[in-house]
Amino acid sequence: MTRLRQIMLEELERRNYAPSTIGAYLRTVEHFARYFRCPPDRLGTEHIRQYQAAMFRTWKLSPNTVTQRLAALRYLYIQVLQRGWSVAETPYPKKVLRLPQILSQQEVARLIDAAEPPFHRVLLMTLYATGARRAEVARLKITDIDSERMVVHIRGGKGRKDRDVMLSPALLDELRAYWRGLKKKPTDWLFPGNKWHTANRPVTTKVLWMACQQAAIRAGLEDRNIHPHTLRHCFATHMLEAGADLRTIQILLGHRDLEETTIYLHLSNKHLSATASFLDGLTLTSRRTTPRND
Repeated sequence: MTRLRQIMLEELERRNYAPSTIGAYLRTVEHFARYFRCPPDRLGTEHIRQYQAAMFRTWKLSPNTVTQRLAALRYLYIQVLQRGWSVAETPYPKKVLRLPQILSQQEVARLIDAAEPPFHRVLLMTLYATGARRAEVARLKITDIDSERMVVHIRGGKGRKDRDVMLSPALLDELRAYWRGLKKKPTDWLFPGNKWHTANRPVTTKVLWMACQQAAIRAGLEDRNIHPHTLRHCFATHMLEAGADLRTIQILLGHRDLEETTIYLHLSNKHLSATASFLDGLTLTSRRTTPRND
């Protein structure tokens, strides 16, 4: 490990950054240095500008990914190298807001029923029933399942925040069946790693990703680009359609800002169908035009 990497790691840890953020920042700085074949403390604003252009032109990265990588470089230059950072010379790209894919409740049922092996099924049920992020589901501990209060404790979510979500009776039954099927009962993690589920570490988030991908293929939904976050979006949208208010959904999702939660207004069929088009209120002459054959 180089001295610069060590300093950056220590600065990130001192500020209690999430492990995923620390890893992403360090990988960005390493890639930045390899791209120019030069230590990052010898690179300047012009190199950052070239790197930002390459992210779009050469690697075709999304604006949000480019913003994250620029944030890593900004942290390096300001907090580690103690240099200035010009926003005018290194602007963040405009954000692109795309509406996520939403499955109907019937499609979610198809997806879960298509999951194999049973371990994948319980993972998908947990994602949908809790609305948790895939990393939050992977890190669930046995003690986080509170069957007396019927809640699931989400520990150390995004922003290092804890929250509680409802524990579905159907999910509780599935978790109990999963537990009875384990040959070796875990003592800490609810979903331990390795193929026998006996590791002293949690399952990786890649397993949850693959569970979604494989179930989608079996369910005939492979063209829908389904991933773990899709089930989180479905959880929120279906709750909104069932009458839950945005503030409740915000708390359950662990959103810091209510504006993040309002995106589900654009996805809810209930809210879309409740808004009439002004075209329907116009009095128009009944006239049909027949296209000419030129």
